[in-house]
Amino acid sequence: MKSCKIAVALCLLGLSAVSTAGAQKAPARTARATKPATAPAAGAAMPVDGAKLFATTCAACHQVSGDGLEDKYPPLNGSEWVTGDEPKLIRIVMHGLAGPVDVAGQTFDGAMPAWGGVLKDPEIAAVTSYVRGAWGNKAAPITAASVTTIRKATAARKTPWTAPEIAQVPATIK
Repeated sequence: MKSCKIAVALCLLGLSAVSTAGAQKAPARTARATKPATAPAAGAAMPVDGAKLFATTCAACHQVSGDGLEDKYPPLNGSEWVTGDEPKLIRIVMHGLAGPVDVAGQTFDGAMPAWGGVLKDPEIAAVTSYVRGAWGNKAAPITAASVTTIRKATAARKTPWTAPEIAQVPATIK
């Protein structure tokens, strides 16, 4: 057992494995100082993980599977609201949605909370992009610039959207 712990420790240090009889150090290797290929430039923000953000903000209602909860929370998996027009989805995430909404042929009458006051534009872009590509959905990702444009255009809005209002939203981001 002790030799296993030593082997793991040596592997983690980048040294050679040990024999089952005991630890033997391999010839020293010259250490190279390398910078990870994905390291951001100094001062640059780390990319936002849309899947992780979904798990912490959306999965409680819409479920990890994206299937929602029957009669309570609509599915995102296969939803025309998710894979359809970007401006509509951004507005729903940013300001919320209240009242009845038809999703995949079923009516849901609940309330989607507004996340625009909590999430920054790159976070909204990451989570909307995640749901547009998860569970077999095949819609293009959403950029933070698109979210910023919608945020500016809807800055005066203080209430959640309704399905009839969202239906009137243009398909292009302006």
